[in-house]
Amino acid sequence: MAGYALAVDIGGTFTDVVLRSGDGATVVDKTLTTPGDLLEGFFRAVDLALERASARPAEVDDVIVHATTIVTNAVIERKGPKTALLVTEGFRDVLAIRDEHRYEMFDPQIEFAAPLVPRPLTFGVPERVYADGSIGRAVDEAALARIAAALEAADVVSVAIAFLNSYRNPANERRAAELLAAAAPALFISLSSEVAPQIREYPRTSTAVLNAYTRPITEPYLRGLRQRLVERGFRNDPLIMLSNGGVIGAEIAGRFPVRMIESGPAAGALAASWFAERLGLDRLLSFDMGGTTAKAALIEQRRPLVAGSFEVDRIYRFKAGSGMPVLIPAIDLIEIGAGGGSVAAVDELGLLKVGPQSAGSVPGPVCYARGGTAPTVTDADLVLGFLDAAHFLGGDMRLDRAAAEASMAALGRRLGTDAETAAAGIYRVVAEQMAAAARAHATDRGIDYRGVPLLAFGGAGPVHACAVAELLDSAAVIFPPLASVLSAFGTLVTPARLDLVRGALGRLAAVDWGETDTLLTAMVEEGRAALVEAGCPAEGIRFAFGGDLRYLGQQNEVQVAFAEDPRLLRDRAALRRAFEAAYEAQYGLRLADVEVEIVSWRVAALGPQPARPSRAALPPRPGRPKARRRARFGEQAQPTDVYDRAALAARQEIAGPAIIEERETTIVLPPGWRARVEAEGCIVARREMK
Repeated sequence: MAGYALAVDIGGTFTDVVLRSGDGATVVDKTLTTPGDLLEGFFRAVDLALERASARPAEVDDVIVHATTIVTNAVIERKGPKTALLVTEGFRDVLAIRDEHRYEMFDPQIEFAAPLVPRPLTFGVPERVYADGSIGRAVDEAALARIAAALEAADVVSVAIAFLNSYRNPANERRAAELLAAAAPALFISLSSEVAPQIREYPRTSTAVLNAYTRPITEPYLRGLRQRLVERGFRNDPLIMLSNGGVIGAEIAGRFPVRMIESGPAAGALAASWFAERLGLDRLLSFDMGGTTAKAALIEQRRPLVAGSFEVDRIYRFKAGSGMPVLIPAIDLIEIGAGGGSVAAVDELGLLKVGPQSAGSVPGPVCYARGGTAPTVTDADLVLGFLDAAHFLGGDMRLDRAAAEASMAALGRRLGTDAETAAAGIYRVVAEQMAAAARAHATDRGIDYRGVPLLAFGGAGPVHACAVAELLDSAAVIFPPLASVLSAFGTLVTPARLDLVRGALGRLAAVDWGETDTLLTAMVEEGRAALVEAGCPAEGIRFAFGGDLRYLGQQNEVQVAFAEDPRLLRDRAALRRAFEAAYEAQYGLRLADVEVEIVSWRVAALGPQPARPSRAALPPRPGRPKARRRARFGEQAQPTDVYDRAALAARQEIAGPAIIEERETTIVLPPGWRARVEAEGCIVARREMK
């Protein structure tokens, strides 16, 4: 049996670590994220866990898996290096024009996220590839030499190349990259035909630019991580969590950082899927509330949904189209509200609002006593009595309750009420925001969310989960073990995976099987090579096939999973049936007399499922309350029993109101709820019938 497996998840506020031994015993810890040097917080958390386990780095002989917000932070905070964009001559304004979609039709002051590359650093290259992939004009090498000189003069660090129709034929992009690399060897170069070889010029260009903007950050970061792991005596290279819910080697992750944007939240959704399998639940809603944001994912048939694209850096959090599109497969998540560090304020109408601004880890909530002055969700939770100021993180991080009360009192004066009522308002507003977003997310996908159990995790998730579940009519709330570090845990139970997609626009009835075989085989070989590099045995790799299809004349397509390898089946009717079943599930109808188009082919390379044992150690006798403290639920405060989660026995039941504490998080059980310790050490809470 292996010694230890290690997982580290860097979030906006906390860095979480899970150290799991070969017999299933697990040690976890949390430390504040260090934005100035993420590796400082990474190794601080690792050292804490190793110390608690009395283990040495050399004993970590299983995987080392890492999920990180480094890519997202670089984009949102605009901390990337100077980046340029090369486009086909005549298309310099592609990032400014976008796709001409107005996400708020009647708002005359509509705003969009500023492009990562300004127009002066966007260069038109004389070249042309036609829609059928034929080359109308080769790259003008003299023009490219002049552009290379201009890039050097402007101190450009990274370049994205996104030529028209390059998804059909990448030859001109590749030639431009060769010429640039020869003229300026230090440049980081990202090709849209490698990053996102799909139809639609603006999303493909946006994705390539995001990759170019973040590659000079992530590649050195991952190189430094690998080097420091070796220096400290760790045996293995790290695996990196991707947005699609798989892990891959650091080399590929460094070259394609855009695939890492949602790595942390994706890991949480995979952990939810793991628990759905063990608890025998076909449907689940994962609810991940950390220090900066909260996210939800729907688990259907014990698997998270995977979308073909998503958005980053939205001007308005819930407005599709207000951010930058990313044509990368990702777990279908929705950001559903505030995190523990989200700031509460009074808007111009005198109403209470929470977020989207966050205090993060620096300066953090007021109660952290690290310089924060704005009231946050965590401050409200402390004032309401849900958190214990003396035992936050097991007492390693004491909270300043007096400072939190003062910040709530100041907010209350602006609202015309007292500190505690202001805190209760924050708690209610956060729940309403999250429930509203989760409803919209489920409804958009044709899914009835009512009655679906909620799996609550993240440092703040268990504090707020029951309030959200009441609004969503959830049948139960499940609090898994390791709830506060479940995203880190999720990286240890997910297999290596790489999702690939290639544009291939054409009518399904006229598919060229020879061309399709070549395209699919190339993706299969690319996926196999990537997973072998991640440590998977070649014989253990399997492949799943799919595509993006639509009815002829439609603008948008539906992502479809195929039951068989199209290269073997070659059955156009079966592909159409799969498409129409997916289309009907989403839109409620079929159009039998309309032709179908294939827009893209998809291949997912999947490694073997990790076989790491789970062990939930529960005491033999029911635990008794360890304390009692005043906590406010709704309009009323009352004395509330406080339990230690580690002292709860199997099948023990607890009636609300109650508070169940563990070192890294707290479960809040409101009046009218009853919790029971069930399988896998999960605490399952249900509303009592009246």
